[in-house]
Amino acid sequence: MNKNVGSTDKIIRFILAAVFVALYFTGQVTGTVGYVLLALAAIFVITSLINFCPIYAIIGASTRKKA
Repeated sequence: MNKNVGSTDKIIRFILAAVFVALYFTGQVTGTVGYVLLALAAIFVITSLINFCPIYAIIGASTRKKA
């Protein structure tokens, strides 16, 4: 499992996750859409922490800088 998530991508994912969680817990988004946003937030946080995005791997993309 090669790392394919760069630092800027990680920051964006964390910010989006925080926004999605805030929208849900403030009641701005409810129901099915709220649950979908919570699931996306969890996915964004997990992929940021492990520096790997399966979708990027499938399409052969990477936001990580080459060393």
